[in-house]
Amino acid sequence: MTRTELQTTLIEAESFVNAGRADEAEVLLTEVLSHLDTEAAPPLLHAAPGTPAEQLASHSPSVQQLHARALHLAGTIAWRRGDYTRSLERCSEALAVYESLGDQHEAARTKRSMGTVYVHQSDFAKALELYSEALNVFEDNKSDVDLAGTLCNMGIIYADLSDFPQAFEYYHRALFHAERGGNATFAANIVTNIGGVFQDLADYPKAIEYFERALELYRGLGNRVGISITLCNVGLLYESLKDHDNALANLEQALAIDLELGNEDGSARLYGNIGMVYYSREDYQQALEYFVKSLDANTRLSNKRGCVINLNNIGNVHRERKDFERAEEYYCKALEIAEAIGLKNSRAEWLKNMTSIYVARGFSIVDNNKALQYLIEARDLYQELGVLNKEAAVLKHLAMYAELHQQWQDANHYHKQYYELERSVQSEEALKQASLLDHRRKIEDAERNRQINLARFQEQEKILHNILPAQIAHRMISGEQTIADFYPSVSVFFSDIVGFTKLSQKVSAAELVDLLNDIFSQFDRLAIKHGLEKIKTIGDSYMAVCGVPTPVDDHAQRAALFALDVTELIDDYRSKLKERIDIRIGLHSGSVVAGVIGESKFAYDLWGDAVNTASRMESHGEQGRIHCSEEFALLLGKDEGRFRFEDRGEIEIKGKGMMRTYFLGLR
Repeated sequence: MTRTELQTTLIEAESFVNAGRADEAEVLLTEVLSHLDTEAAPPLLHAAPGTPAEQLASHSPSVQQLHARALHLAGTIAWRRGDYTRSLERCSEALAVYESLGDQHEAARTKRSMGTVYVHQSDFAKALELYSEALNVFEDNKSDVDLAGTLCNMGIIYADLSDFPQAFEYYHRALFHAERGGNATFAANIVTNIGGVFQDLADYPKAIEYFERALELYRGLGNRVGISITLCNVGLLYESLKDHDNALANLEQALAIDLELGNEDGSARLYGNIGMVYYSREDYQQALEYFVKSLDANTRLSNKRGCVINLNNIGNVHRERKDFERAEEYYCKALEIAEAIGLKNSRAEWLKNMTSIYVARGFSIVDNNKALQYLIEARDLYQELGVLNKEAAVLKHLAMYAELHQQWQDANHYHKQYYELERSVQSEEALKQASLLDHRRKIEDAERNRQINLARFQEQEKILHNILPAQIAHRMISGEQTIADFYPSVSVFFSDIVGFTKLSQKVSAAELVDLLNDIFSQFDRLAIKHGLEKIKTIGDSYMAVCGVPTPVDDHAQRAALFALDVTELIDDYRSKLKERIDIRIGLHSGSVVAGVIGESKFAYDLWGDAVNTASRMESHGEQGRIHCSEEFALLLGKDEGRFRFEDRGEIEIKGKGMMRTYFLGLR
């Protein structure tokens, strides 16, 4: 495979990953890696842990870049499958290569991926550290898309930590960059996340408002994956309200979309969510069927985290159906996989599930010593983790156990600890509710301020678009600081109203300004009609150009027709005013440099010999006539049947010497 073919295959593999088709992506990725010098660098997707990045050092930078990109993708595939240890290994190798190449941008993207892995391991401190490092690089590069992605990820962490004002702030910063970067899909994703914040705050009408806004955006984009994700969020919102029918309606609609698209990753997630709704309804048979479907899909996807979740859920169903042996079997399978991939708090989750079996059995017909051992270990773990509500539940079970075995002193001790902790939990819950109310108030204030700032920004943007060409304004809004472009062939128009000075002595200042504004406003409309860009006016002079900032092949024809319409317009004004005013017009074609000058009062201007020559055509012309250079006339020569040229011969042009020029008209 050539280097171009390798790159194309790698891009295809990345698209498969984004579509949730990890198996197909892995096949292509392995093919790419096998061609990247198999002796020096064996297929890295399945390389042993700790494969040194130094193996790549003998390759050219472009080959090393491909290796690093492939390693990063391998890490992404492992992450999507819930294999966090492998994911971090592959991403660390990619990071080492990017750093050795001095590629800060791709190194930052790799750090962001590693941060996401740490989020799934609930190591939020490490994730925030990596996200912050990546954010610094993206801010320096002014990369809107990468800034939006990183800020959104940080918002997700703060939402998980229930720091909703921080989550809200990061999401809105992310939304600003997504919209400024023109990434509508990313903007819709962030809007969905903002809806999730309002859901966490129990502000369900506001949550639905944002979810509906996201659905509208996704439908406008034709993004069915986004529609499915948002419908899933709506379904989960209804489930939190115990509205099982609406929850199922939305989740099943989302599932139908993912099944039609062949998105097994999304289908696996939705099977599990639908199973949870049935579990909540105590329809354990239906719940079991959906949990098994989700488990099968996650097994095919090699999504180990998804397997852990569903194994625990299946264990819960068997526990509720009093099949305790099978429940324990599934809990133990879940623990084995969770510990293998380094899932944080997996032991605590298993202990919680195991003690739930003993509680359901009433601490009878079981190994009493094992039950007591698990309960004490669970209490110690939750105490260490600071999870008060779960520690209180274990203390209650310990008290029940002691009473059943007539250990009255221990029972009294555990009851006392339970009630003290329960009061702390209730106090903590009250503080949490108060905090939620405070968060909602702050977020409402922030939303109001955001709307005000957005309105101001839109007004400023509107003003900027009135001052500058739309394309140039957009480039400035996107953060481009120096705008200077070369155009090899354009047509420049200059005009001056003859007799305007005398007229100004006969009318008031207000009448003069109104008249000039009316004339030039009509010039502006004619410029739009013919595709010219007005550059500036100075007094009663008007300058425009065709071919800037959007190059066109027929710029001379457009400029000629504009000039003829302007001449006709002034003829009409002369008859209305009953005053002798006329216009002198100059046209020339050539190359120019165009750019923005100034820091506060921006101006878009042109420079170059073509500008000077067009100005000289105007000043050396005659009133009521259109004076053009030979270069301009030659460009119009392709359309000789339409235009008429009156040869002036060679004349002396100030600063230019002898030039052959023409007067332009229509046949």
